[in-house]
Amino acid sequence: MKLTRFAVPALVLLLVAALLTALSHYGVLALPPMVPLAARWLALAAMIAWAAQRRSLTFWIVVSMLVGAEAGADFPEGAQNLKVLSDVFLRLVKTIIAPLVFATLVVGIAGHADLKKVGRMGVKALVYFEIVTTFALFIGLAAINLTQAGKLDPAVLAAARAGNTTNDAIATAPKQSAADIITHIFPENIAKSVAEGQVLQVVVFAIIFAIGLAMVSDKHRRPMLEWSESLSEAMFKFTNVVMFFAPLGVGGAIAYTVGKMGFAPLLNALQLLLTLYGALIAFLLLILLPVALIARIPIKRFVQAIAEPVSIAFATTSSEAALPRAMEAMESIGVPRRVVAFVMPTGYSFNLDGTTLYLSLAAIFVAQAAGVPLSFGEQLVMVFTLMLTSKGVAGVPRASLVILLATVASFNLPPWPVFIILGIDALMDMARTAVNVIGNCLASAVIARWEGEFVDNYHGQPVDELFEETQPAGHLH
Repeated sequence: MKLTRFAVPALVLLLVAALLTALSHYGVLALPPMVPLAARWLALAAMIAWAAQRRSLTFWIVVSMLVGAEAGADFPEGAQNLKVLSDVFLRLVKTIIAPLVFATLVVGIAGHADLKKVGRMGVKALVYFEIVTTFALFIGLAAINLTQAGKLDPAVLAAARAGNTTNDAIATAPKQSAADIITHIFPENIAKSVAEGQVLQVVVFAIIFAIGLAMVSDKHRRPMLEWSESLSEAMFKFTNVVMFFAPLGVGGAIAYTVGKMGFAPLLNALQLLLTLYGALIAFLLLILLPVALIARIPIKRFVQAIAEPVSIAFATTSSEAALPRAMEAMESIGVPRRVVAFVMPTGYSFNLDGTTLYLSLAAIFVAQAAGVPLSFGEQLVMVFTLMLTSKGVAGVPRASLVILLATVASFNLPPWPVFIILGIDALMDMARTAVNVIGNCLASAVIARWEGEFVDNYHGQPVDELFEETQPAGHLH
């Protein structure tokens, strides 16, 4: 991180403010209350100046979270009026999801209408992607139900529910039967589904529409596909614009939350962070490592090869930034270029293991924080909705936030826990992005082995030319 001229003063002031607050709170120093208060606001002013110079959206979100927490603690009554900022931001986010999901799914499915040319490798890859991401989903569910990271103290929860019409609606809503849940998946009117924010219905419509589009002739498919691609690109830019309002939305939401409930929900967010890292490690050890062993992937060489792209992904929180090096790394250990060229890019739409696990954690965290008990079946419906909705939007900044906010709203859950999650999203994003890259690198190696094209004991450049003269290295059974 590049330090600017405001960085050192801001950090020093932040440290001094924290020390004065702690010493005053525990009675070590007898200070007037205004002294630590003024020190904290002076430190925050320096942080704002630093953020203005850095021009990093992530940094602005962190600073806005600190400002919101301080405002909520110092001026609880006035801070609750700042909820309007998060409400406006939430409305903007809700406008994104339907056109974005529709366009990306149509492009992702109908755009691969020539999948027959790829043959069985494409089918194997998609089957592998769905199996592995489903395991990630279940590990996330198990972890969050085990730690109960979102569970709030009853007194805090009562304060959160006071005057909250969303929670009142949840409490009075009738329980749905299994038949009701299944019926609700399918849209009766797509315009109605979009207007009501029924994310899963939009997903189902988009998938069926894309399959139908893939079946028509190229002459008739091409115009609609180009329109969908244009819509997709426009929505990516639209998302960029909306995300500029994220610091205001987060600051307002945190101010409202702390003003109404104190700092307890922020401690729950820290517990969620630890749960995520633990669940991702469990996923690597319990799922990806056995898969690599079964597929006879050389573990040591694989780890050495992916070290650089995974480091890039972790540091930049961008899977796309690591893609070129990841593809080169897989070719260098014996995966043919044709396999890498298909599996890796496709994996960025259909094999986001870290993101899927994160979304399953975050969705149930929101329900736990809201005090809404969900049966295992209801949890599955919600997280499968998230998993389906996330397909194809890997390149969208803060895509997880957009998807999560829209989905919890469609399940009548309050949005304020999502804004708490967003405050620590940068720390979670590093880990889940790294796991996304590891998962896609392993997928290319596994599919190559499954196709009998993985070249063992290979060291060097792309293996396509070598493979033509080499016997298949074996199949995965």
